[in-house]
Amino acid sequence: QVQLVESGGGLVQAGDSLRLSCAASGRTFSSFAMGWSRQAPGKEREFVAAIRWTGDTYYADSVKGRFTISRDNAKNTVYLQMNSLQPEDTAVYYCAAASIDYGLGDLSVYEYWGQGTQVTVSS
Repeated sequence: QVQLVESGGGLVQAGDSLRLSCAASGRTFSSFAMGWSRQAPGKEREFVAAIRWTGDTYYADSVKGRFTISRDNAKNTVYLQMNSLQPEDTAVYYCAAASIDYGLGDLSVYEYWGQGTQVTVSS
């Protein structure tokens, strides 16, 4: 089992930055691929970013160039640095872990999920 706890969400203005954190406990964190997804009101959950245990990263086109995913295996933590935030980035952001390291843009590969953290961007 892996337990994931997100933090760092909040209310910001358009153009601001936020850094989300996801602390993991349980099984060996470094062996998992980690991902971030988000769900806006009335919309399906969508992939945002992922990072393999090797450090390779993947991003949705909508966030490429603005968001950066990173991990600190010593701290069992994955981060999502979000810059140039826009109102359309408003959503609940979820951290997730996958024991495979391919197909990470498909949310069905993730086995463990956090409870989510709200990000609200005002215009």
